[in-house]
Amino acid sequence: MELLSPIVLSIEVAAAATSVSFILGLYIAKQVVKLRRMKAFVDGILTLPLVLPPTVVGFFLLLIFGRNGLLGNMLAAMQVSVVFTLTGAIIAATVVSFPLMYRSARGAFEQFDRELIYAGRTIGMSEARIFWRVIMPGCKPGIISGLVLTFARALGEFGATIMLAGNIPGKTQTMSLAIYSAVAGGNREKSYMWVVVIMLISFACMLLMNLFSARTRKTAAGGTVTI
Repeated sequence: MELLSPIVLSIEVAAAATSVSFILGLYIAKQVVKLRRMKAFVDGILTLPLVLPPTVVGFFLLLIFGRNGLLGNMLAAMQVSVVFTLTGAIIAATVVSFPLMYRSARGAFEQFDRELIYAGRTIGMSEARIFWRVIMPGCKPGIISGLVLTFARALGEFGATIMLAGNIPGKTQTMSLAIYSAVAGGNREKSYMWVVVIMLISFACMLLMNLFSARTRKTAAGGTVTI
């Protein structure tokens, strides 16, 4: 079980980070598309973790969630700890991978034919129904791509995770951290094994995304969005 622990932890962290990024990414992207002013500024703030070195992101997270951080004091008063915990690993992976989900969703929403939205309003559909029955099916390829990329990025997160959650075997040691530990300890065979495992999982994610995208394009070429 100890051998499989980094795989289990990596999948748990990536799945949790992807779920949070999916919910927040869809909502925030939908709101940003509506903005008329400061859209570029807001977009820059939201995508900043994508261009910053992960260790810098981890440093800022430590400033926020550390014991003397902005939220750290409040959490400590409630006897809640984020640093050196699985929760910290999930937060780090979410912050780093979120921009991929947000950018994919925003791009899909911006390219969506707004005439279909107007048509839905004309026949009396609520905004919520228009979103789930009209916009989401039409934006499915972009959103699925964002989900896969977000999961793959969260799966391989290293810098921010080691800064916030540490590298604790069986607790916060994901596959990327296991590779680091194996190399630092001179265990090349073990590092090769983890590299192969994470490459296979990442390749499987990209393969599924490409197959789904090809299938979706083929379906969309001969169909229409039903409202």
